[in-house]
Amino acid sequence: MTSCPENIVSGLFTDLYSLTMAQGFFKRKMNSRAVFEMFFRRQPFEGGFSVFAGLETLLERLKSLSFSGEDIEYLSSIGIFEKDFLDFLASFRFSGSLWAMDEGSIVFPNEPLIRIDGGLIECQLIEGMLLNTINFQSLIATKTARVVLASKSEINGSSVMEFGLRRAQGFDGALSASRAAYIGGVIGTSNVLAGKSYGIPVIGTMAHSWIMAWPTEEEAFRAYANLYPEKSIFLIDTYDTLKSGIINAIKVGRELVEKGKNFGVRLDSGDVHYLSMEVRKKLDEAGFKTATISVSNDLDETIIKALTDAKAPVNIWGVGTNMVTGGSESAFTGVYKLAACEDEHGKLSSKIKFSDNPEKTTNPGIKQVWRILDEEGLLVADVLTLDDDHDHHDDIIEKGQTYTFWHPQADYRRFSHTVTGNAIPQLKLKMSGGKILVNMNLEEIRDNVRKGLDSLDNSYKRFLNPHIYKVSMSTGLRSLKLDLIKNYLGEI
Repeated sequence: MTSCPENIVSGLFTDLYSLTMAQGFFKRKMNSRAVFEMFFRRQPFEGGFSVFAGLETLLERLKSLSFSGEDIEYLSSIGIFEKDFLDFLASFRFSGSLWAMDEGSIVFPNEPLIRIDGGLIECQLIEGMLLNTINFQSLIATKTARVVLASKSEINGSSVMEFGLRRAQGFDGALSASRAAYIGGVIGTSNVLAGKSYGIPVIGTMAHSWIMAWPTEEEAFRAYANLYPEKSIFLIDTYDTLKSGIINAIKVGRELVEKGKNFGVRLDSGDVHYLSMEVRKKLDEAGFKTATISVSNDLDETIIKALTDAKAPVNIWGVGTNMVTGGSESAFTGVYKLAACEDEHGKLSSKIKFSDNPEKTTNPGIKQVWRILDEEGLLVADVLTLDDDHDHHDDIIEKGQTYTFWHPQADYRRFSHTVTGNAIPQLKLKMSGGKILVNMNLEEIRDNVRKGLDSLDNSYKRFLNPHIYKVSMSTGLRSLKLDLIKNYLGEI
């Protein structure tokens, strides 16, 4: 686990309605066991997959979540909270359990990514913080994974670096984005604090101001090369890329090569395809076939895919704004809903949110998500079942068995499947009694993304009209959902 400044969270980091509802539950002595689930409704970027990110940050935030004296004073000043409830908040610590998919998992709409099991009040208080943490990091990790997929070229082993600090949404936005981008597959970040906090490699070149501060471009390059001979990447578009920048870079680069060093150049403007081809030609003609070309300038996965398809000889793609902000997609559509709650008799009852819009009718009960693989280890479908830990022993997916799986809207759509590969439960206990049970390594989380994408057929990874991955439900869960809908309709 890593420790970072933004992991220290005030209990005020929530929506007001969470506090007003919590006070209502407290006054009515409604703090029995409840189970909430976090899931998302649709894939961002019109894509075929998402990356689950932010879990480690969430666990650290839950562990430290509290209300300071100043927090309590502020709530008292609002005039709507009573002293006995404020006294309760003053000693509040999260003491529930958290089940989740492994961070870095490839995930799909309408399946639980996180399950919170605890007292009704604590489950309600953490809603805003949980969604804020998971939604943003999952959005950025997903965007990054798409950018990294787009960068894969047949002619070179290109990589992606993140340098979006100056365009990110505030202090925490920049740090969280750097973390999520590294999970998504970048080789490093320009954000030095993120490097320190998370152990991410830090990468940087130079700005145009460095070159403009010297009498000549050549002097600027030489001064930089003398300071950083192991990491010299020359920004060649300050004045004229082909008539000045690359010529001076080759001149100074030759001096580095004669000392046994290598160098690279960076383009930050102009026609990237044309300029990179011309720059590569000049570098090769000068005998510097190992000199690298880095490219930046408002890149995203669509632009990078077009350039790699056109065989632009780029080694490193520097992506900032469109990576750390989500670009065309402003938010991940994660929601947090009550799935089960104890009644006044201590019986755990499944809960459902019913809507005239079928997509917004929730799937009730405490659930597990089973990931079904074929014999080659490729993903076939994810299936929601009633959790085995709560007396539904017939709702387990086993290899070699044939099942009927239903559409999550519980209508007539279904398919039959014989499980030929493994069936792996995805939700695992990560926190119990408010104590973190796992020690996550950022490199392992990052590797989960790579392995997950490798096990996903290319039809789900294409950018244009990707195939829709099957997220289904078991017969048992479908029956429960239909029964609850029937009971609800019978009451109105």
